[in-house]
Amino acid sequence: MHRFFVSQPFAEEMEIGGKDAYHISKVLRMGAGKQLQIVSSDRVTALMEIMAVTAEAAFVRLVRLIEKSNEPSLRIVLGQGLAKGEKMDLIVQKAVELGVTQIVPLILENSVVRLEAAKALKKVERWQKIAEEAAKQSKRDIVPLVSQVTSLQEFVDGIDSDLRLLAYEKESGRGLKTVLAEAGEIRSVALIIGPEGGISPREHDEAAAAGFLPISLGSRVLRTETAGLAAIAAILYEKGDLGN
Repeated sequence: MHRFFVSQPFAEEMEIGGKDAYHISKVLRMGAGKQLQIVSSDRVTALMEIMAVTAEAAFVRLVRLIEKSNEPSLRIVLGQGLAKGEKMDLIVQKAVELGVTQIVPLILENSVVRLEAAKALKKVERWQKIAEEAAKQSKRDIVPLVSQVTSLQEFVDGIDSDLRLLAYEKESGRGLKTVLAEAGEIRSVALIIGPEGGISPREHDEAAAAGFLPISLGSRVLRTETAGLAAIAAILYEKGDLGN
């Protein structure tokens, strides 16, 4: 069942416009009588039936409300060191599918990628579109935010979370499973993942001073596009939000 995010409060009859209307009519070739799911701006999720559709607008009416939420109870903010090539695209897509609430691209010392302001804005726009498509595909109830590219200092100073974690390949004494068990009941996690070159000693100290716990993700060294996804899946599993 296809899902669309509608930028208006819920009503029993609604209009879906813009690129979504074009997608419904021209790509999916859905006509009157077909059903789809919508999530309104006030976060009401509903099954709707198409009454009429053109390339400019799809007019839909309520079949039934969908009460079940697909959102994890745990809020995860991923601070991801900028990665080169299409790795960031993959990270954003899969992190959204898994259930993160927000992704913050970080400029770190060992990042190969260096983005000028104008290019950074275009990249964030691209990543936000990827996040929206991933949210639709995975039946999320929200479109996670991809924030502007920022520094580590700005990230650690501005984050508000119950548990703060820094994946650090030189850490050997503190594992993710142990930290999660010791944390008990939590509602939010902030997770920092380094770029291809890893986290520098200075960045380790900066994050630790802001309350981030350096953790190990195991004895094998994971690529940056693997580390965050593995950690997110493990966190959600341990806290009961990935399967029963």
